[in-house]
Amino acid sequence: MGKQLCGLPLLLLVLLLSSIDGTTQLQSSQSQTLLRLQQLLYYPKVLTSWNNFTDFCNSEPNSSLTVVCYEDSITQLHITGDRRGHMLPKSFSIDSFVTTLAKLPDVKVLTLVSLGLWGRLPDKINRLSSLEILNVSSNFLFGPVPHELSSLASLQTLILDENMFSGLVPDWIGSLPSLAVLSLRKNAFNGSLPSSLSTLSGLRVLSLANNRFSGALPDLSRLTNLQVLDLESNSFGPMFPRLSHKLVTLILSKNMFRSAVSSQEVTSFYQLQHFDLSFNTFVGPFPTSLMSLPAITYLNISHNKLTGRLSTNLSCNSQLMSVDLSSNLLTGSLPDCLKPSSGVSRDVVYGGNCLANANEDQRPVSFCSNEALAVGIIPQRRNRVKSKLGVALGVTGGVLGLILLAGAVFVVLRRVSAKRKATEASPRFIKENVSMGYTSKLLSDARYISQTMKLGALGLPSYRTFSLEELEYATNNFESSAFMGEGSQGQIYRGRLKDGSFVAIRCLKMKKSCSTQNLMHHIELIAKLRHRHLVSVLGHCFECYLDDSTVSRMFFVFEYVPNGELRSWISDGHVGRLLTWEQRISVAIGVAKGIQFLHTGIVPGVYDNNLRITDVLLDSNLAAKISSYNLPLLVEGLGKVSDVKSLNLVSFLNLLAECVLLFFLRWDKLYQEKELQGVIKDEDKVDIYDFGVILLELIVGRPLKAKGQVDVLKEQLQASISADDGARRSMVDPAVHRTCSDQSLKTMMEICVRCLLKDPLERPSIEDVLWNLQFASQVQEGWLHNSNPPSIRGSPSPAASSRLHVTTLELPRDSGYEEHER
Repeated sequence: MGKQLCGLPLLLLVLLLSSIDGTTQLQSSQSQTLLRLQQLLYYPKVLTSWNNFTDFCNSEPNSSLTVVCYEDSITQLHITGDRRGHMLPKSFSIDSFVTTLAKLPDVKVLTLVSLGLWGRLPDKINRLSSLEILNVSSNFLFGPVPHELSSLASLQTLILDENMFSGLVPDWIGSLPSLAVLSLRKNAFNGSLPSSLSTLSGLRVLSLANNRFSGALPDLSRLTNLQVLDLESNSFGPMFPRLSHKLVTLILSKNMFRSAVSSQEVTSFYQLQHFDLSFNTFVGPFPTSLMSLPAITYLNISHNKLTGRLSTNLSCNSQLMSVDLSSNLLTGSLPDCLKPSSGVSRDVVYGGNCLANANEDQRPVSFCSNEALAVGIIPQRRNRVKSKLGVALGVTGGVLGLILLAGAVFVVLRRVSAKRKATEASPRFIKENVSMGYTSKLLSDARYISQTMKLGALGLPSYRTFSLEELEYATNNFESSAFMGEGSQGQIYRGRLKDGSFVAIRCLKMKKSCSTQNLMHHIELIAKLRHRHLVSVLGHCFECYLDDSTVSRMFFVFEYVPNGELRSWISDGHVGRLLTWEQRISVAIGVAKGIQFLHTGIVPGVYDNNLRITDVLLDSNLAAKISSYNLPLLVEGLGKVSDVKSLNLVSFLNLLAECVLLFFLRWDKLYQEKELQGVIKDEDKVDIYDFGVILLELIVGRPLKAKGQVDVLKEQLQASISADDGARRSMVDPAVHRTCSDQSLKTMMEICVRCLLKDPLERPSIEDVLWNLQFASQVQEGWLHNSNPPSIRGSPSPAASSRLHVTTLELPRDSGYEEHER
């Protein structure tokens, strides 16, 4: 009896310890859920330690993997993989993945970074009803943000960075009362921001950089807790936003702001440390009080049109460590507090202004005066004779009356024509009927350029204003040997800048009555049409009349592309130097990204671009550059029709009609919103067809110059997809048919056939095209690493810039294959 009583405490102790130990053990169902997630993620390296015996709740956490439990349930799951830039296989199902995740109902913090996830984020994500923090950055998720996220009432942090999400930021975002961090960086979101953002009173971080947002910002002054606002690389504008005064970081760089910067507004930012306004068109006086804000440490106002006379006695905050005033219209002298002799070690950049006694490159004061005039900062001189003013007003009134009458007729005709069949011609926002005269021949005929010289070795230089002296130096005073040709919008010269880079320079003669404001509107758009896969405009130059400082001539400076047309690297010439299969995929990705930029990278988008393979040029790294996008025409400023050799009466009338169309499309916004979406959608798919023809020539390696050829090859391609490997390879360019994986080839063929479907509505979206091309590239890369076939061993590998990170746009050109039903 005594032994039994003695053993009782020991038994109770064992039971108590086992009970305590049981509370730290994860439910077996949740353990199995984690192992299932490991399987669905194709056993990434970060999860190699997981197995049936893993004690998940007590595993040592690290920066890549952390599991946190409370009682017997998982409350936090952090997984950071190493698949940045690499998607999971095509068999991956995001739907199955999220369904499995939903079996962890108590998860409050979920981090899934760089795991190669792809697909549309499923609606069932709302089954994770306890979520407070969701981070799925650096994956390949696309499509709109699901509405079901609005039901996650406890959500405090939403991070969707570096994916392919698109569409508008939903209005329901304002229904997340606890949201404190919203980060959507590096996606494809577009449109304007919803006004409901202003209701998120607890929002502390709003990061929207590197998207395609546009338009005016909503009133953010009510976000009294907002500390970080990052809007870099969008198209917001034109007015400086209304903001809370508690901001610590404010980044507005690379947008379309073109208003003044209110000194009274910015001096109230008493907590502001990081302020970046660079690469916009801000005008008016530079608020020098920015340099003395109480907390400021970084200030960048570069590449704007800010004016003002600086003085040596201006003050700076002692904590201000970095200042960039470059490329504005500042005059006067550099403040003493920014000079090395001030005793404070600062990083100061101020070149490209009109400052006196400065060490960095400065322009003459007259340049800043002329530029200020061009952006409307300096009022036009009013010494016109009153009689001339009266005549001008009378003529202007008459012209306005005619325009309004023409506009009224146009609106009526447009509403009638909108009812016609979809196969009839439809109006476009941007595209003009008359080309810029900058043909593919002119752009690609650069074989005389040394292969070691290339423009923008580290990427495209910043868009800037050139001085007339620079262009005269580049062309040796526009001598005849530099003359390349004459198009409908002026003469074109070849030039070489002082840094050794080659450029093409177009000269346009302007009417004396040309509006400088209209010129700047065109330049603002042109400056945005810049992309590493476009033949881009590098800058402009004004030459003014001496009597009244109005613009007499305008120059545009373009980049050169040294390796010529893509076709010459596939089916013409370059014997022994034809593109490899992986390089062809890379080029296709570049062209597709260019089309995507044309459609969504600017507002309004550029559609129905009539693309040809002869419009695709290759740079020194074999990266694609589209050379046929339609720059806006300076109709008002051009000289008489008779002065422009290739501008006949018909094209002039077409051009005039499209300008009236552009004006009234914007004026008649309600009608536009209802009907234009369908028009743009159809024109979107026209470019998809043209891309399909380019892709077809990349595959077969033969020039296609007639619609009949395209139709026949498309049928043959479609038949070979369902056949065997040999049949598919028989369709491919013999130069590469042994060096491509069957899966990669099949994927390329499938997306090519879909692009060439007769019904535009059945053709894939550009996002769908990009996904398939990137998948084909990854399959090909994996096949090369695994097989390393002797036939390609030793061949040059594609340049890094021509792999997955190729991007694109377009300019005017010669016609390629015959016109076809697109």
